[in-house]
Amino acid sequence: MNTAFWHGKRVIVTGGAGFLGRVIVRKLEERGTDEVIVPRSANYDLTKLKAIKQLLADSSSEDGAPADMIIHLAARVGGIGANRANPATFFYDNLMMGTQLIHESYKAGVDKFVAIGTVCAYPKFAPIPFREDDLWNGYPEETNAPYGLAKKMMLVQSQTYRKQYGYNSIFLLPVNLYGPEDNFDLETSHVIPALIRKCVEAKARGDATLTAWGDGSPTREFLYMDDAAEGILLAAESYNDSKPVNIGSAFEISIKELLETIVRLTGFEGEVQWDSSKPNGQPRRKLDTSRAKALFGFESQTTFEDGLQRTIEWYRRVASSK
Repeated sequence: MNTAFWHGKRVIVTGGAGFLGRVIVRKLEERGTDEVIVPRSANYDLTKLKAIKQLLADSSSEDGAPADMIIHLAARVGGIGANRANPATFFYDNLMMGTQLIHESYKAGVDKFVAIGTVCAYPKFAPIPFREDDLWNGYPEETNAPYGLAKKMMLVQSQTYRKQYGYNSIFLLPVNLYGPEDNFDLETSHVIPALIRKCVEAKARGDATLTAWGDGSPTREFLYMDDAAEGILLAAESYNDSKPVNIGSAFEISIKELLETIVRLTGFEGEVQWDSSKPNGQPRRKLDTSRAKALFGFESQTTFEDGLQRTIEWYRRVASSK
């Protein structure tokens, strides 16, 4: 951590009111960042060029100087069901946000752009662990390919703008994130919050069974949100290249083992039934995180069970207060 780096800086965090964004904003304030600007979607629709230009103008200093950095977290996201139902929306919204925001930031003179990609950009059958050099060796898993490809275009843009214009932008690939304040809406949530909610509610109702999608065989790597935020900020402080960098925990677990762990931690005593008519998604996901360690010293610090327990406790508190 280099707190001196942030002194006097003005930083825009798109998506700063969201799940990961709130943690990054808190950490920026703890580091002594001079001003953290969090645009809200009600005021700035970042799929629209006019709104992006307005944001950059509104965040300029009194003497007209642009913000020093943009950390671009804002995205249209969702689970397998949402991606299957709205592939065009996920592609268009994410592509428009990223492409226009990088271009206008370059034009406005923003010193550095931190683009947050997604593990969904990797090929469906990429060798395990996923290495950054394998990003282009195949097509992503079909259910979320439009989203993954739209986000991956920021990597192309970062590299081409650095080559042609000398623009300092970086591209980071966080693995699946989890933690307190995640999205627990069953229609749009990712796997951990969805399974936590299902188990907590099934236990409260005294259900005899719980149904989960697929057959439980796919594996995933998960990263606790505080660790993800730390990795992103370490890169923002000291990494200045356009080679993509994975941000992960290097811990892999099957969906079956994940659900068994959540069942144990929540105390659900019923039977788990797997609905194999539903899609599994990508067979395996595990990142090679050696580049992040070598380039800016990032390693995750939170054990998976500790992070899971904190997430369950948070959801229970919130659910009980409603």
